Amino acid sequence: MSKLLSVLIAALFATVSVASFAADEKKDEKKAEAKVEKKAEAKAEKKAEAKVEKKAEAKKDEKAAAPAAKADAKKDEKKAEKKEEAKK
Repeated sequence: MSKLLSVLIAALFATVSVASFAADEKKDEKKAEAKVEKKAEAKAEKKAEAKVEKKAEAKKDEKAAAPAAKADAKKDEKKAEKKEEAKK
């Protein structure tokens, strides 16, 4: 009877040990998945921020270039007017 009891206790111990190792592996997998998801989210967020900054820069460049383009257009118009006056 004591041998049977010893075998049952050993089997119970082995079962609990195996279950705890399996649970640890599952936790490690979940942690790894969570890290991958966080990295992906951070990367997507960085890309979105970069796009917004790039668009803001483009708008600033457009606004800065617009007066210069207008000034160039006015100079061209004045040159054209002077050429026309010179022809007359």
